[in-house]
Amino acid sequence: MDVQNKATHIRLFSLATRPMRAFHMSWFAFFLCFFAWFGIAPLMAVVRDELGLTKTQIGNTIIASVAITIIARLVIGWLCDRIGPRLTYTFLLIFGSLPVMGIGFAHSYTSFLLFRLGIGVIGASFVITQYHTSVMFAPNVVGTANATSAGWGNLGGGVTQMIMPLIFAAFIALGYSDFWSWRLSMVVAGAVCFLVGVAYFFFTTDLPDGNFKELRAQGKLRSKNDTNGTFMMAVKDRRVWALFVVYAACFGVELTINNVAALYYRDYFDLGLKAAGLVAGLFGLMNIFARTTGGIIGDKFGHHKGLKGRVKWLFFALLVEGVMLVLFSRVTVLPLAIGSMIVFSLFVQMSEGATYSVVPFINKKALGSVSGIVGAGGNMGAVAAGFLFRAEALTWPQALLILGCLVLVCSFFALLVTFSPAAEAAARLEHDQALALRHADQARREPRFRFPALPDIVSALRPMDMLRIYLGTALAIKGVYFIMNMATIESQMGGGLGQMQTLVSWFVVFVHAVGGVCLAIGFATRVSALLNAVVMTGAIFFVHTFQGMLGANQNLQFALFVLFALLLLLWRGAGTFSIDQVLRTSAAETGMPQEA
Repeated sequence: MDVQNKATHIRLFSLATRPMRAFHMSWFAFFLCFFAWFGIAPLMAVVRDELGLTKTQIGNTIIASVAITIIARLVIGWLCDRIGPRLTYTFLLIFGSLPVMGIGFAHSYTSFLLFRLGIGVIGASFVITQYHTSVMFAPNVVGTANATSAGWGNLGGGVTQMIMPLIFAAFIALGYSDFWSWRLSMVVAGAVCFLVGVAYFFFTTDLPDGNFKELRAQGKLRSKNDTNGTFMMAVKDRRVWALFVVYAACFGVELTINNVAALYYRDYFDLGLKAAGLVAGLFGLMNIFARTTGGIIGDKFGHHKGLKGRVKWLFFALLVEGVMLVLFSRVTVLPLAIGSMIVFSLFVQMSEGATYSVVPFINKKALGSVSGIVGAGGNMGAVAAGFLFRAEALTWPQALLILGCLVLVCSFFALLVTFSPAAEAAARLEHDQALALRHADQARREPRFRFPALPDIVSALRPMDMLRIYLGTALAIKGVYFIMNMATIESQMGGGLGQMQTLVSWFVVFVHAVGGVCLAIGFATRVSALLNAVVMTGAIFFVHTFQGMLGANQNLQFALFVLFALLLLLWRGAGTFSIDQVLRTSAAETGMPQEA
């Protein structure tokens, strides 16, 4: 469809315009759907023991969680073309939250399987997210917008691996048994989805100029009858099915890893429930930037090489993904397994971003149907991969090896996506028009912040900057150490905290690992320093002792030094060499928040 007034900029810190409100609401809604969709995965060790599930039965539940999404994504894509993304997302979130909360009623393998099947419907939220950003943003940034919204949404798959065990532990600390705690944890996830569904209706519009209903009444948008046949247009396009296979090889693999990663590290590397969840969560956390990177690179290739450039980048990213998956399947040493998994995750998600930097250019008249079919390919890939992991004759490392080889083969399907010279010319014209609008908009504004060159950065470094970078790096390393050795931190606290020990342990790990990285890069510096200061104060009073403060108690002395340094950072904040400074300068020079 021809949509007017698409945004040519992505201004992350603005909610002033309809495109940016749709952007933020769509990625956040998808994040919560993904969180609820895979919320049960990190708790499967508890569910497995309670319900007595076999390996085959667990494999069946994994398949069920993604199988129904194939049909749901096809329907949702068609609905987006007819009634618009706003109503479609509202209905999906509200009705999709019911099986998420209802899984707590499962008391047998059969009922658990049926609820996981129902939960899979909310996975179709991805199609709405991609549709909504595709109609809100111009060609020069549409790949970046699609990749970022989907990537931050997919982040829910990593966050749920870490947060759901924490919610589970919170209910345990409140006195609930395992039986009730995992059920109540899913109620929390479903309730939040329901509330966001209501918010989506009130805070977004279908298009930059308004909603489908009003625009059709004004004659500015084709009627519902004009959308008839668009689904078959998409079905008959071989490029759509090539991307279907490509997306099966990237998003399908991500869905599979989200389902099996925690159990894989628990069974093959002897990690505990909390440590396995934390390590598995690293796979999904790459979505913070990896998928966005794939979309940005896709837009860059599109700028220099046209639509063919976007396709070539997609092929390369998928090929490297297959190589890294094969490597990950062969590694048996935990640190190497984590490292190879992170690189593998990077290219999985960049491949996804690259795919949806191509999708908006396949057929604009059938954008919803194309997005739905390609998105369904991801779930089809997950279903196919699920059969590998349920096979009794295959170990999970063997299943990963086979999956990696299949990804290598599927990467060549990207080369089947071709465009006519007319389509290339039309895409180039639309791209140039969007750039012209963007440049005209920039000319009316004050110059935006430009990150300084490396010599300027080095000359601007101050002692407090060096202290912050060193301290943040050391705390982050300590946090990673705790992830891999959760028993160490729990033993340091003793047994006096009872069930609260798990909550405190997780808090320390997150504050050290995530807060340490934030300190090192100078992002949310004062908040990160405050949280780490709380942890260090607790360490001084409850772990270390004042005995020997002036003597040989080096742990206490070092803890006091770290606490003092954190308080200095809390007082002074970040220096020149920090993201905080970049954001402040950018906001000041551009008058944030600004329109997209």
